[in-house]
Amino acid sequence: MPDYDEVTAFLGEWGPFQRLIFFLLSASFIPNGFTGLSGVFLTATPEHRCLVPDTVNLSSAWRNHSIPLEKKNEEQVLQKCRRYRLATIANFSALGLEPGRDVDLEQLEQENCLDGWEYNKDIFLSTIVTEWDLVCKDDWKAPLATSFFYVGVLLGSFISGQLSDRFGRKNVLFLTMAMHTGFSFIQVFSVNLEMFTLLFTLAGMGHISNYLTAFVLGTEILSKSVRIIFATLGVCIFFALGFMVLPLFAYFIRDWRMLLLAITLPGVLCGPLWWFIPESPRWLISQGRIKEAQVIIRKAAKVNGIVAPSTIFDPNETNTLQDGTPKKSQSHHIYDLVRTWNIRILTIMSIVLWLTISLGYFGLSFDTPNLNGNIYVNCFLLAAVEVPAYVMAWLLLQHVSRRYSMAGSLFLGGSVFLLLPLVPSELYYLSTVLVMVGKFGITSAYSMVYVYTAELYPTVVRNMGVGVSSTASRLVTILSPYFAYLRSYNRHLPYILMGSLTILTAIITFFFPESSGVSLPDTIDEMQKVKRIKQTQSLSKKGSSRTSKGKVSPQESKGKVPQT
Repeated sequence: MPDYDEVTAFLGEWGPFQRLIFFLLSASFIPNGFTGLSGVFLTATPEHRCLVPDTVNLSSAWRNHSIPLEKKNEEQVLQKCRRYRLATIANFSALGLEPGRDVDLEQLEQENCLDGWEYNKDIFLSTIVTEWDLVCKDDWKAPLATSFFYVGVLLGSFISGQLSDRFGRKNVLFLTMAMHTGFSFIQVFSVNLEMFTLLFTLAGMGHISNYLTAFVLGTEILSKSVRIIFATLGVCIFFALGFMVLPLFAYFIRDWRMLLLAITLPGVLCGPLWWFIPESPRWLISQGRIKEAQVIIRKAAKVNGIVAPSTIFDPNETNTLQDGTPKKSQSHHIYDLVRTWNIRILTIMSIVLWLTISLGYFGLSFDTPNLNGNIYVNCFLLAAVEVPAYVMAWLLLQHVSRRYSMAGSLFLGGSVFLLLPLVPSELYYLSTVLVMVGKFGITSAYSMVYVYTAELYPTVVRNMGVGVSSTASRLVTILSPYFAYLRSYNRHLPYILMGSLTILTAIITFFFPESSGVSLPDTIDEMQKVKRIKQTQSLSKKGSSRTSKGKVSPQESKGKVPQT
């Protein structure tokens, strides 16, 4: 059967049909931007301290001194999980003794927050933390709920591809859209943390499943030149738009249930898209449903004002495709990713690359509440900076080599992270700017890593190679909500770790093969070789030897130039 793109070339590249599909599928990513990082606001922990009931008879002086002080970041702040024993200070208050003057506060007995906590409502009216008191000894539970969302993302990544291959792109797309929106809606009515977490996990499965399915559907329907723009700009920028709207909703809706409802309802608007987005003709052909594929293509031609040929797919050629295609001489399995030294090292390096980028992107995103300044403004800026980052990544992929593009983005992000601990605390505006620049670099690398990794692996294991690396990054994403806990040891520790790992990974990137302008390998033997220091040195010596002796290397005699 002739190439699908050649057969459907009569439709044109950018007609009304292609524009409709491009923007409708891109728009379907906006709800994903809402929920992808909604945990920043839903699970936020406001300032809090032990509740001192009004029924306790205390003077104003003793009530103001009922919470012990502790040193944090060289400042004296109120403890969040301890208070002075109320029976003791109530007795001192009744005797007319003054705190600090008549009584040494450091010698007083302390106790836990036996009556609960009181929360500052200047930023959040309520979150799941304030509703279920997820603080002090239970402070690990709120990040766990967000982690389980990404457990759902991990599970959805596994099953969505298999489901869409079996039941069709369109069916799975709208089923998982309904799953994403439906479970998020039910989540609004959660009565406890366990129910919230379970529904968050299921919503995470729908979240990634409709994301990946829409991505595949767009790349299969759109023409070759348009699908590149769709994959790099359409998907990413519309996701970023949803991310940008999230802090706007959160600013005006400070209650977590109403906020969750507000970011869930737009998903309902995706329902009517069923009547405008067709099934993938490529998938229909792969299932032998040729007539249905031709109906879709003829409708597309009609929308574009083009007369379709009388015969689009020759049934004889199609039958040959279905029944006469020879079986592959060799099946490939996941252990092929470590079968040879070259692909083994490439797989390890790719996993390190994905892990570092995911840690930087999600670690920085979930650290938003700890940044200086207004959390809503900071979150909006972190989302807005993604738009130019995606555009820059697209331009780099078009005009600069892959290795230098990736390494440059990582060096930018990593160096900025390492500079942050050197900025005085009073210059928090400068710190915020540097964080945004770091996010710019990490986001650029994130959008390029999909393309770069896919180009390095051969066709026979390309999906497995990208899948293993992506899965490894999901594991880091699951842990990223806990990354901010490192601040309890040192407030600069998260940035020092992110910066160091990012710089190290940028250096490792120089040992990757260059894939720009190189034909995609089909077999493991056709893969480019991972660069080695010794290999580079030996090549330079051979080059100088050839120059002096006037001999030609075997590679040159075959028209190949060794990799440098």
